[in-house]
Amino acid sequence: MSDIGTTTLSVHHTTTYHYAWPVELAQQRAVVTPPSCAWQTVGAHSIEVDPAPSHQHMRTDGFGNNVLHFMLDVPHETMWLTATSTVTLKPRWQALDIARSPRWEDAAERLRYRAGQPFHPETEFVYASPNVALHDSLRNYALLSFAPGVTVAAGAIDLMHRIHADFDYHSEITEVHTPALEAFALRSGVCQDFAQVMIGCLRSIGLPARYVSGYLCTDPPPGEPRLLGADASHAWAGVWCPENGWIDLDPTNAMLADTRHVTLAIARDYSDVPLLHGVIVGGGEHTVGVEVSVVPVMSA
Repeated sequence: MSDIGTTTLSVHHTTTYHYAWPVELAQQRAVVTPPSCAWQTVGAHSIEVDPAPSHQHMRTDGFGNNVLHFMLDVPHETMWLTATSTVTLKPRWQALDIARSPRWEDAAERLRYRAGQPFHPETEFVYASPNVALHDSLRNYALLSFAPGVTVAAGAIDLMHRIHADFDYHSEITEVHTPALEAFALRSGVCQDFAQVMIGCLRSIGLPARYVSGYLCTDPPPGEPRLLGADASHAWAGVWCPENGWIDLDPTNAMLADTRHVTLAIARDYSDVPLLHGVIVGGGEHTVGVEVSVVPVMSA
């Protein structure tokens, strides 16, 4: 542990690809480096790739995420990438007053497009994206939480709890490219689906909502249940509140994302920030293995 109120976590993430026959050449893009930001400090970070890349470089994408690009030009039937980080998180929500955040209609109206008006960067997260459509079914579901006059924070938290209650967590029902509307119809999925459904609901009533990928601490306090999504990378949603900034909510576990949630990347939806994505020559059929460990670092 660190200072009073903060939590220091050790994150270890390994992704392994096994190919049916050798890959001759690979160009890969990896989003595995957490950022330092107002609530999160990265104390140490390392990445190992085998086989060793012939070329690699890190850049920052348009959302501010750390993206590693690397090339493998040695024939290989197995490729693995391991990212290890030490991250210190501080509590984010002590000053959040749910009742005093703006009314949701006012927040939506503030960011409605008007020619000649000042640009608000949050409006980028109001529109549809590859995995998240704007749809009447999502709007109608959202409005059950957003009656007239309800504040942004109160409505979003209620919506989070309803998704948690109405949807079943099943790892075999959906895939990484399943759109939010399909997961909504199934009322089932994994953390990615829960997050994208929530994002679709919020955007469908005009509120900016973003996708957050990251990790979840696997070591709950004594007597508390183990959280869902702890054995792999995790995902949750953020809603923009003009007076409070981004409020991050985890509908998979019905909780605000705080000192158990390590932020890895922010995007419109999953399609912007897959952990590993690229182009290969050869390889054929392949299998993927993922191992994730997130544990508290105890002070000496």
